[in-house]
Amino acid sequence: MRHPHRFILLTVLLATIIALPASGQQRRWTIGMSQCNLGEPWRVQMNADIKKAADAHPELTVIFKDAQNDNLRQGAHVDEFVRAGVDLIIISPKEAAPLTPPVRAAFKKGIPVIVLDRRVLGNDYTCFIGADNKRIGRAAGAWIAKLLGGKGTIVELKGLMTSTPGQDRNAGFREGIKGSGLQIIFEADMKWLEPNARREMESALARFPAIDLVYAHNDPGAHGAYLAARAAGREKSMKFVGIDALPHEGQMYVKQGLLAASFEYPTGGREAIENALLILAGTAVPREITLRSRVFTKDNLATGGEWLSN
Repeated sequence: MRHPHRFILLTVLLATIIALPASGQQRRWTIGMSQCNLGEPWRVQMNADIKKAADAHPELTVIFKDAQNDNLRQGAHVDEFVRAGVDLIIISPKEAAPLTPPVRAAFKKGIPVIVLDRRVLGNDYTCFIGADNKRIGRAAGAWIAKLLGGKGTIVELKGLMTSTPGQDRNAGFREGIKGSGLQIIFEADMKWLEPNARREMESALARFPAIDLVYAHNDPGAHGAYLAARAAGREKSMKFVGIDALPHEGQMYVKQGLLAASFEYPTGGREAIENALLILAGTAVPREITLRSRVFTKDNLATGGEWLSN
């Protein structure tokens, strides 16, 4: 052979190239996802969005846990993730105060934590992702005030008022109707659940012969109120507005004419996985990521809703 050294060099290069995939294999990551409950369709959709986004990345494994609306159980799930040595935790907390200590403990042990939708107290987490509930509530209040010409009677069916979205959707709404002639004649905490909303609405209907509009903190609450009003033969004398705007729920109710409007609250599932991948790759992400929202009405449903202004 005229150039044996070239043959040897080529053999070494080929061996190196062949060996590269084995030595340079992508690392696998395990993410623990703690969902506060799966009794709300919106939370089922959040998990589905996380799974869909994660499924596009074979290097990711997501372990889902359902706390079934129990703070202690959810805290225990976070502790389990820490003991199992997951690479990152995503949590959508039931309530802020009780879930702060386990989230803080995980974060202090060096596990990145993405807090999704509902906040914890303090700053011991890597990233918070969620829409601005106060802005959504404020937009809903302004929209309702315009719809009713600045006067009328309102029933407010609140989400869980020990959760930050419930508090913000309430406070924002009050800001939105401030200065108008709208009067809130009945309010109740239906804890995000449609059966609770229906029962509370039955109480409101029994007490008040005239109700112009129901503002519910989520679409199941608005739908429950609608069903109660329909059972009493009064659904045509009032309007119903909700929040979440899932395609198969709030948007469908608007299309069917049951709701006058549904204000979008995006799940953030896709964004959680996108930012988890960045964090796991060692890339810095914003501490606060605010998701944009839309309002869906019968007039704009076909065109994809209308974005809320800042």
